[in-house]
Amino acid sequence: MGPPTALFQGLTPLAVRMRPTSLDEVAGQSHLLRAGSPLVMLANPDASARAATSVILWGPPGTGKTTLAQAIARSSGRRFVELSAVSAGVRDVREVMQEALTQRDLYGQSTILFLDEIHRFTKAQQDALLPGVENGWVVLIAATTENPSFSVISPLLSRSLLLTLRPLTDEDLGMLIDRAVVDPRGLTGAVSLSSEARDALVRLASGDARRALTSLEAAASLALPAEEGDEAPDAAAVAEITAEHVAQAVDRALLRYDRQGDEHYDVISAFIKSIRGSDVDAAMHYLARMIEAGEDPRFIARRLIISAAEDIGLADPHALVIAVAAADSVQLIGMPEGRIPLAEATAYLATTAKSNAAYLAIDAAIADVRGGGFGRVPMHLRDAHYPGAKRLGHGKGYVYPHDSEIGVSPQQYLPDELRDRRYYEPTNHGSERDVQARLEKIRRILRGDR
Repeated sequence: MGPPTALFQGLTPLAVRMRPTSLDEVAGQSHLLRAGSPLVMLANPDASARAATSVILWGPPGTGKTTLAQAIARSSGRRFVELSAVSAGVRDVREVMQEALTQRDLYGQSTILFLDEIHRFTKAQQDALLPGVENGWVVLIAATTENPSFSVISPLLSRSLLLTLRPLTDEDLGMLIDRAVVDPRGLTGAVSLSSEARDALVRLASGDARRALTSLEAAASLALPAEEGDEAPDAAAVAEITAEHVAQAVDRALLRYDRQGDEHYDVISAFIKSIRGSDVDAAMHYLARMIEAGEDPRFIARRLIISAAEDIGLADPHALVIAVAAADSVQLIGMPEGRIPLAEATAYLATTAKSNAAYLAIDAAIADVRGGGFGRVPMHLRDAHYPGAKRLGHGKGYVYPHDSEIGVSPQQYLPDELRDRRYYEPTNHGSERDVQARLEKIRRILRGDR
């Protein structure tokens, strides 16, 4: 082998070279690749005639949509045609359909049409796919990062299986990186990888295999001699990719952040405490650190929901709605765009009024129940609908609140042992100030003091 940098001359990108040639080499997506699954059956040349089901692959970038399509085509022996919705039009689709029909009728060969970014196709362009899909001229494998329910026409959805791809795990990405370092199609063992560099590549990839391999290739080019005329390293030595090479390659400072370690918990703790303390700038800083370190955005969204309920509560009832909406948005659009609703929710939660009264109330009530302080349900509140209940006095004396002019009637709801117990004590912050005034009136009426 010549100088190590020859690895990078005139070659296709590492991410393309390392694409699996069969489903056995695919990393991740084990939920879609079990024995007998539609994709496995589609890749089986012996079952191709009865497993020719078109599929729509929905998932984030870098999760293997193109890889799966190509591996299926190779394994099944089918002809493979690839179109991109960015550049293809109705005419291109019709030409593919006509050629596929010709190949089937003259040579008995079926065709897989891989259509990337199908969500970019107009309704008319998607309509052009229907005859070929419905009549079996092609097996359509369509890929999209958008929710197909909103971006793919119903007739096409009903004729295809919708399969959801998941972001690759850290273990999946680590395996891909290790394979690319030694594989003849990849870096052929010309470099080694420090553990810090490997961890950084995995973390920065955020579940995206393409990003991981692209960053690896860029870091390797920095670790190896830049020119063929450069002094080659000792034959017994192998150039090592360090964390510094990775940082230079991706032009980004490498944050110390272990998603399973102390930094993970320290940063999310600082994030939540900054929101609780109403420091929006600090909260935004810690949000940025988590995003840049490749933290799972769904984890961040879940913590925002907890914060809205625990630290804000009824001081601003809209906070929980906004936090849930941010979580839904992240699930729908993914990253990097998901950072925007996360930031919006963070800013709202940090700057709005705070109250932990509801959180304290449920914990106090649970403590009483665990301590045996629960008592019997008052007779007038017990269910009176089942046979014999009324003879036992169940429901007797119950006052229906809607019969009252003000919607509240004097009545005891807590068991006798807890009749004067108060759990929820609203603050005078934000909307809870109004709740506090209203609750005092309600409690007086319930006691019969009005």
